[in-house]
Amino acid sequence: MKSLNLLQPLALLILRAAFGVIFVSHGYPMIAHRTSAAQALFAQHAVPGYYVYICGVLEVFGGVLLLLGLFTRGAALVLAIEMALLIWKVYTPHSYLALNDYAYPLVLTTGCFALATFGAGFVSIDYPLFESGTAKSRAPRNPKIAK
Repeated sequence: MKSLNLLQPLALLILRAAFGVIFVSHGYPMIAHRTSAAQALFAQHAVPGYYVYICGVLEVFGGVLLLLGLFTRGAALVLAIEMALLIWKVYTPHSYLALNDYAYPLVLTTGCFALATFGAGFVSIDYPLFESGTAKSRAPRNPKIAK
């Protein structure tokens, strides 16, 4: 099973790319085209209509950041929170047991939370900027071993 560990950078790249494409393709119409239908849906669930623009901007720019692998932890955390709020406000008032209603946002929430905890991986802009030096700085310093 150690050979599968070699595929972790590729898996994180695929996960980031898939979620980035999903969020950009879902957020762009919210800010460019279908704002009236989305505002009606938001109003139906007692959410102010201007939140459509906030969600659209979060999803487009968060998706682009995921695609690039830049500020991945922060972008993924914000997107996970947005999806969790969507589940809470829109889907669960019907029933927590109706998992088929909110399975897709639940997958996006958990995947974004996983990206927020694991980071962008080796194949990203984040790695040379933020994560490449962390292994060296976390190494324990023992003067007896150095001798």
